[in-house]
Amino acid sequence: MKKILTAVLATLALTATAQQPKGIPVWPDGAPQSNGLSGEEQWTKNGRITNVSVPEIYVYPADPAKNTGAALILCPGGGYLHLAMNHEGHEMAQWLAQNGITGIVLKYRMPNGHADVPLSDAAQAVRIVRSRAVEWGVNPQKVGIGGASAGGHLAATLATHFDAQTRPDFAVLFYPVISFDSKIAHSGSAVNLVGKSLDPKLVELYSNEKQVTPETPPTVLFLSDDDRTVPPMNSIAFYQSLKANKVPASLYIFPQGGHGWGFNPHFRYHENWKDLLLKWLADRKITAQ
Repeated sequence: MKKILTAVLATLALTATAQQPKGIPVWPDGAPQSNGLSGEEQWTKNGRITNVSVPEIYVYPADPAKNTGAALILCPGGGYLHLAMNHEGHEMAQWLAQNGITGIVLKYRMPNGHADVPLSDAAQAVRIVRSRAVEWGVNPQKVGIGGASAGGHLAATLATHFDAQTRPDFAVLFYPVISFDSKIAHSGSAVNLVGKSLDPKLVELYSNEKQVTPETPPTVLFLSDDDRTVPPMNSIAFYQSLKANKVPASLYIFPQGGHGWGFNPHFRYHENWKDLLLKWLADRKITAQ
């Protein structure tokens, strides 16, 4: 049985790295709430997808010869208006799979002012991965959430707003939006998530540096000092809250790079962040076989 499972996973891994896997519906029977968007999804000239109202996950199984049992769900960024599915999603997931970590890209719905919609998609993605852990060669106690920019905000939101079924085991954040405090917020993400009125209660609820508890999972953050889109203070504030709550955390700030580098090989510290992430996962025993 083990040999058969290994062979199946090997075939899936080869297929996944050769082409984008088929999307798996997050809500096959329909989402519990609507985001109010209609019409078809659209791809922009720069490779972003907009008008997302049907969430899916794309699974890149870990290389069976290297499989650590760990899985990382990736939430691409895009200001809660569109999704940078490739360099903050599929390309990262393929690399993770090659290094023994099942990479899962989440195409989450755009909130359109319905703040709870993306979070419900992310939480459901965790449930799906754990429910299919055996099939996908995943340890259900090694399921992490990751994201970049606004996707990092979504990942940080799940890491601070979860229940017993949906708590991630670790979090990986790339230049994340964290706070909706007007002094450091990425205003576009805030408005797109909670609406133009910026209801103070929702601003407080989704300022994730204020929602950290001792139960927040271990977290690693990567960003650039010269980020002019999402101020580095977002990550610093989150790191400070993690430490105040005695949550294991690491913060890596690169001197240059700006915002949105994702899996771009031209980013000066591309190899550095990959090495640091793999070492962090190993040090946390997440990828210990």
